[in-house]
Amino acid sequence: MLLAFDTASPRVTVALHDGSDVVAEEAAGTGMRHGEQLAPLIERVLAAAGIGPADLTGIAVGVGPGPFTGLRVGLVTARTMAHVLQVPVHGVCSLDVLAIEAVERGIVDGAFSVATDARRKEVYLASYDDSGRRTSGPVVDRPAALATELPVVGEGAALYPDAFPDAREPLRPSAGWLARAVTTGAVQTGEPEPLYLRRPDAEIPRPPKAVLLPETPANR
Repeated sequence: MLLAFDTASPRVTVALHDGSDVVAEEAAGTGMRHGEQLAPLIERVLAAAGIGPADLTGIAVGVGPGPFTGLRVGLVTARTMAHVLQVPVHGVCSLDVLAIEAVERGIVDGAFSVATDARRKEVYLASYDDSGRRTSGPVVDRPAALATELPVVGEGAALYPDAFPDAREPLRPSAGWLARAVTTGAVQTGEPEPLYLRRPDAEIPRPPKAVLLPETPANR
């Protein structure tokens, strides 16, 4: 039983895969508040399938790119659960999950990109071939700098139609598709390390710069 969740977007999403298909899936009704929403959603998914944490055989987690706070909640939870339960944990680029869903659902049939909201009037973007294999990225930049006429999946395209006129669904990562992609080997997996692409907003203050005083008889 593979537990999958993604906290890279404003919407927390959780799913359970039994090796054949997704047997339970939940998504937060409201955005943000990842720390409050993730644990209850995991409990609901496990309860819907009639199992407990001890029945899990693996965990899959979206590693972003995304905001620092949301990613931290998901990755810390994944690493902690994997350590306690002694099961493997698979980290997956959240943009790759959107790409695989778009290909599998027939939403795209050629080269395309995936763009998600990076805030600050920027997007995270990666490019893919017709099979959903990533060919470049992810990067973060202003939409105008990444503009393309190719189909673009994800919320970033919907937010900036001038830069991405061929916007397509899905908008945000789905834990169900994350679980399917990991189970079938459709995406590359790695360590549960975050893809931030830029420094977090909150940083440790640096030491103040030394101030050079003008030379006077008193400080010569």
